[in-house]
Amino acid sequence: MQSVLTDSLEKVLGAAAPRPAVPIDGAHAAGFLGEVLSLQLAVRLEHGEAGVAGSALHVHLSGGLAERARVHAVRRVPVSRPAPEDPDEHYLVTAPGDYPDLLEPLDGDAVQLDAGIWESLWIDVAAEEEADAGDHELTISLTGADGTLLAEHTADLRIHPHRLPPLAITNTHWLHADSLSTYYEVEVFSERHWELIEAFLAAAREMDVNSVLTPTWTPPLDTAEGHTRPFVQLVDVREVDGEYRLDLSRLDRWLGICRDLGFTGIEIAHLFTQWGARHTPAILVGTEAGPEHRFGWHVPATDPGYRRLLEVLIPALRAHLDAHWEGRVLWHISDEPHEDQLEDYRAAKAQVEDLLEGAEVVDALSSLDFAEQGVVDTPIVATDHVGPFLDAGRRPWVYYCVSQNRDVANRFIALPSVRSRVLGRQLFALEAPGFLHWGFNFWWSQFALRPVDPFEDTCAGGPFFGGDAFAVYPGPDGTPWPSLRHRVLAEAMADHRALTWLAELTDRPSATALIDEGGTLTYSSFSYDEVEHLRARRRVDARILSALA
Repeated sequence: MQSVLTDSLEKVLGAAAPRPAVPIDGAHAAGFLGEVLSLQLAVRLEHGEAGVAGSALHVHLSGGLAERARVHAVRRVPVSRPAPEDPDEHYLVTAPGDYPDLLEPLDGDAVQLDAGIWESLWIDVAAEEEADAGDHELTISLTGADGTLLAEHTADLRIHPHRLPPLAITNTHWLHADSLSTYYEVEVFSERHWELIEAFLAAAREMDVNSVLTPTWTPPLDTAEGHTRPFVQLVDVREVDGEYRLDLSRLDRWLGICRDLGFTGIEIAHLFTQWGARHTPAILVGTEAGPEHRFGWHVPATDPGYRRLLEVLIPALRAHLDAHWEGRVLWHISDEPHEDQLEDYRAAKAQVEDLLEGAEVVDALSSLDFAEQGVVDTPIVATDHVGPFLDAGRRPWVYYCVSQNRDVANRFIALPSVRSRVLGRQLFALEAPGFLHWGFNFWWSQFALRPVDPFEDTCAGGPFFGGDAFAVYPGPDGTPWPSLRHRVLAEAMADHRALTWLAELTDRPSATALIDEGGTLTYSSFSYDEVEHLRARRRVDARILSALA
């Protein structure tokens, strides 16, 4: 048996021995109170190895922070489409196969690993108490079924006696409530569904997501024209004697969960359909005859009947949120309008412009010409189209999805982890006020035509690159199981928090100079040197500690 202690930026693909962790300033991992520190122990078992192959190993942790640690087995998942046909040279793999991504929590201390390839264990350490500050040794021991010690590694950890400030930008990864009800086969907004919603929102917070897409009505996203996703409508709309009446009690329950979990913003579901804004979202209206699917693909965006509903719905929502929600509220017109859909988008926006006066409206849009016409109040720009905005002196929100598959950061399973983590320093250096991703848990095929099992299909039925559609897996008991990408994205946001704090303690230029790679860092140009990436974060932390002292 062979074993190697490595860091969180190494993907243990199986064939080659992983890169060993490099102690930096005497510590394999370091950070602040409340920050999760992650390491991996990579293991290669040999076929026929007595007492090992085919048997469960046992993982034992000892040391000052052992009680603060969680251990997961890094499991391989099938990836039918890992990369585009013309990938850049930094993809780790381009052929379909099974690749590491899922973090499966251990059942006790036992773990089963395959022989003949490198596998890994993922260790998270979350030091919360002031008494946890200082230097610690965490010893990771592996024993066989008979208790024989097979491997032992000691990781040096350093916990700084301060806490990072909250994330200063908006970070949203859209949660899909219908994925939860569909996968777990529970009734929408049943008590079990609410339990699942809370659990997965908590998992989003662990990734430092601080704003949540709120299904005031079923979000008109990633849905084939003419097709309807399961209704997940928080606002109960009824028509009584020709007048619309609203019940916002389910919305209040949602807001309460968000508040308790520490979310600071919500996003109202889009008011019009995606990719053109030509139709209305699917909305149920209660009538004397029962629920009526009154709005949807069959109703045009400019329909007077929809305007009549909006004249009741939007003012009531705004007044209610002013009274019952302390955080930020973002509104959306339509997601990803293209340049040839300008007039449709204008017409849809005209339906609600007076009703949204003074509200914050944001939409994914990557055309500078479109943005400069003022059609979109706050554009959210694809990272591979942001150059003209930066050249024009703008510092926009950014997003990436399946299309941003060359040169820029992304979270595909086939990409090196540093290409996910670099996002934190990019957002800071380029002064982005927010980041958006469309799929925290989209467990559907493309256009939501059928549900998928994310343990068997990581590519949304085939057209998306593995990992684009979700960052968490549905554990068998309703517990979210993270991906290693989930953990690395949390590290990226911790980097941003540290940089923001340092800029406040000193100044932004000097903080930026620690991570901008000699002024060459852009959204499409960055170093793939994992150790240097980790060293840069240590330099940031050292400057923070010096400034505080």
